[in-house]
Amino acid sequence: MKTTYFARKEDFTDSDKKWYIVDAEGMVLGRLATRVTDALRGKDKPTFTPHIDTGAHVIVVNAEKVKLTGAKVAKKVYLHHTGYIGHLKSATAEQMLAKHPERVVEKAVFGMLPGNKMRAQYLKKLKVYAGKEHPHASQQPEKMEI
Repeated sequence: MKTTYFARKEDFTDSDKKWYIVDAEGMVLGRLATRVTDALRGKDKPTFTPHIDTGAHVIVVNAEKVKLTGAKVAKKVYLHHTGYIGHLKSATAEQMLAKHPERVVEKAVFGMLPGNKMRAQYLKKLKVYAGKEHPHASQQPEKMEI
């Protein structure tokens, strides 16, 4: 009888983790976020363990060229509260893509991660850039096909 594999914290160091690069040009936001989330958590590997960070680092470039389907560009609203009474700020997806395109991808991935203590750890491994340039060439990222 086989036993279930559970990864231990000692088995995975940060230097062992791979780096992936994803070109978001022309990709649908939800599908992109799903694949990125799986890579961050390590769900694409047989060594996945829910309570241990076994995932990879992910770099997303060309976030400004991501697509939203249907009427989401005009109707999707992002809300932010400043902490002061009556200071609820809102912006449509169109405004967010124009001003802060990397936040659109970050918020989509954030919403797909589990809402526990591991979420912050996973988000530290996500790097999103609006253009094609990124400062992580020394990590030798592999291209991730989606």
